[in-house]
Amino acid sequence: MITNIYKLASRYWQVFFIGAWGTLWISLVVVLFGTLLGGLLALGKMSKKKFVTVPVNFYIEIVRGTPILLQLYFFSYGISKIVPFALSEVTWIILALICNSSAYVAETIRSGIGAVDKGQFEAAKSLGLSNKNMMSKIILPQAIKNILPALGNEFVMMIKETSLASIFFIPSLMTAESIVSGRSGLKLESLIIVGLVYLMLTFPLSKLVQYYERKFAKND
Repeated sequence: MITNIYKLASRYWQVFFIGAWGTLWISLVVVLFGTLLGGLLALGKMSKKKFVTVPVNFYIEIVRGTPILLQLYFFSYGISKIVPFALSEVTWIILALICNSSAYVAETIRSGIGAVDKGQFEAAKSLGLSNKNMMSKIILPQAIKNILPALGNEFVMMIKETSLASIFFIPSLMTAESIVSGRSGLKLESLIIVGLVYLMLTFPLSKLVQYYERKFAKND
């Protein structure tokens, strides 16, 4: 088996590399835009206006309460057929992943802001700061230490969740595995190689997140 693994890695390394690159750039794009959308959702959820909080809460509950695979199918075979414009399959899958990520990031940001001592809010108000200045200059800088490690974990999770995109033959590590195992007939060996690549991607990131978690805890 070890010999077969070595032969596969040597012969199809470019396929695995392309798959790894696809997994990384999709994950990065999803977490970046998922964080931006999640930030807006978090602010909406903390709003005191019901016409804002009700649809935001509904959106978050729907996304968090349904499987990500169902959401991928919904975007790929549902929304894509309704809208009056055409997007590539990759774009629809990325949009679905962004929507999924944003709901979880929204809760992360909301809890990070909620963890800031209430005295900070009161102090900001006593200084006459507007809500915008209070959030940008006082609350968010303190909440960042609670949010960043969680966002790092979200990136690690997204690297693994992109494996579901292989169902739609989107460039990813699992798609690379399907290609290689189909050509070579060596399914187990292909899975082992992809598993090792996933570990090479996620292990350093996980350790980096843990490092910053300890650093922030020590600063506290």
